[in-house]
Amino acid sequence: MSVSVAIVGATGAVGGTMRSILAERDFPVSELRLLASERSAGMVVGTPWGDLIVENLADADPAGIDIALFSAGGGRSREHAPRFVEAGAVVIDNSSAYRMDPDVPLVVRQVNDAAIKGHRGIVANPNCTTMTLMMAAGPLHTVSPIIRIVANSYQATGGSGQRGMEVLTEETLALGADPDALVSGEWKDPGNDLYPRPIGFNVIPLAGPLGDQGYTDEEWKLVNETRKILSDPAISIEPTCVRVPTMVGHGVAATLYFERPMPLVEATAILSTAPGTQLWSDDRVPTPLDSAGIDDVLIGRVRQTIGKPGGINLWVVGDNLRKGAALNAVQLAELVLEL
Repeated sequence: MSVSVAIVGATGAVGGTMRSILAERDFPVSELRLLASERSAGMVVGTPWGDLIVENLADADPAGIDIALFSAGGGRSREHAPRFVEAGAVVIDNSSAYRMDPDVPLVVRQVNDAAIKGHRGIVANPNCTTMTLMMAAGPLHTVSPIIRIVANSYQATGGSGQRGMEVLTEETLALGADPDALVSGEWKDPGNDLYPRPIGFNVIPLAGPLGDQGYTDEEWKLVNETRKILSDPAISIEPTCVRVPTMVGHGVAATLYFERPMPLVEATAILSTAPGTQLWSDDRVPTPLDSAGIDDVLIGRVRQTIGKPGGINLWVVGDNLRKGAALNAVQLAELVLEL
């Protein structure tokens, strides 16, 4: 069965990755339409389906579209996704607009696939950091329910879109021109229009805007989305999200406690067969560079807790543009077709 597919936000970093993944996975595209803001409308983009003209989302007619992959921000999703659904499309939305809507399934492919069955035309793609953690936490939770998570994320600048990666490049060049100043403290802030502090040669313990109780929106996403995906609103979650000077690849260092003590041998056995992941042994340390450009989420540093025995500490890292966004969206579209 071939279907008509639209990518909304087609000229962004995630939109471009969606195009590539549709081709890589031989998705049955009968027609591909590219939509974006008025600023990008009229651009000609080369694709495996020929050179395509980017349409203006605001006045595009969604008639005839079967699957719409949205990655254009929450505001545009709230404004336009309903009219795509009314025209007959199934919308896979990569923004935060519908994630916590009780009528919209929030699905990590290979973790909670069954949740998609109740969709009413919109399926939400989780936040990239939550998604990465769920690839490891989900299989463990299935065997013994998780009761508490302490999670510290190390999020790449690519999570801020193309501009985030540009800022990192610019500041690395500017600050790297005087390495002695980085040691002496005499460095000069190059200034940027995205982050509250320099990201070049630095880490910023504030990913996303501040929200309730002094936690950022990225941290609240990790809390609320984890509970929804694992279908347990009682899970205790302590999050800290940090922006780090990498291009792609969100990492999460997590401590997990379960309803019963989880032996290390059991945890490693579960993780060694978790779909969509690779479990790396102690002599191989998975890093963001290792995760860049691949579909699998990498798991490493798996060990027993020592402060309070019975839990599991682990490290997980995944390409935020692929499994963290575009790949999962395409996988959800595949699941829609299967159903």
